[in-house]
Amino acid sequence: MENLQELFRKTLVGQIRALDQFGSWENKSDDELLTMKYIKTKEDLKNIPIIADIDDVQTKDIRLIFQALALAFEKVTGVMCNVVMEMSHEGFGRAVVIADKIVVVDKFFKDAHRFGYRTLEDLQLAGEKFLSDGIKIYNSYKG
Repeated sequence: MENLQELFRKTLVGQIRALDQFGSWENKSDDELLTMKYIKTKEDLKNIPIIADIDDVQTKDIRLIFQALALAFEKVTGVMCNVVMEMSHEGFGRAVVIADKIVVVDKFFKDAHRFGYRTLEDLQLAGEKFLSDGIKIYNSYKG
């Protein structure tokens, strides 16, 4: 089985590409696609106000990360997951991934309109950590 970081990356890219109904991103590499959606440099953050509303596209992009985590978790464990996400228009909210009756991933958001990672490596490392922690949690609490 591939490592968790690569599994998360492939699953996230697959989730994003599945939503490209008109082929707009067909010529973009996986790195370009992930960078476009999830990477925010210091300069990018300077241009985003501290207080602002989050738009539907940003909310859906954040949800895709947790859907990818759920799918990757299913591939590793064979256990189906659900993603529950609630986000206010101000960018406060929470996302959870539930396997059976166990919450395997739990992330609270504030200022979600500024959500992002500095590098692709940071994104992949975060995905790997969520996934490995989720598997450990599930294995320690499953009946």
